[in-house]
Amino acid sequence: MSDVCAFDDLDDGSANRFEVEGVPVSVVRVSDDVYALGDICSHANVSLSEGDVWCDELELECPKHASAFSLVTGEPSTLPATQPVKVFGATVVDGRVIVVDPAAASSEAIEGAN
Repeated sequence: MSDVCAFDDLDDGSANRFEVEGVPVSVVRVSDDVYALGDICSHANVSLSEGDVWCDELELECPKHASAFSLVTGEPSTLPATQPVKVFGATVVDGRVIVVDPAAASSEAIEGAN
């Protein structure tokens, strides 16, 4: 779990790059919601946070080849990308944006149960 920024520091309809436990993550604000997904396009080594946010579609467009990725599932909706990007959990707690790697959270829960 990583506290990446204040919610008010994010502009509506924008994507910002943060490092979450050494992994580049795009954090996107759409109205009062936040989304987080892997920042590197699955088609090319390009930062997705430099692309356009499609608020109505809840997608982030790669600035290099225009593949668009779902903010909810990470799945590409347009070519040339055919592979999804990783989706992270994102929430706002006390005005701060918290990003969680679901895989890390699952392993911590498993380790805690042992």
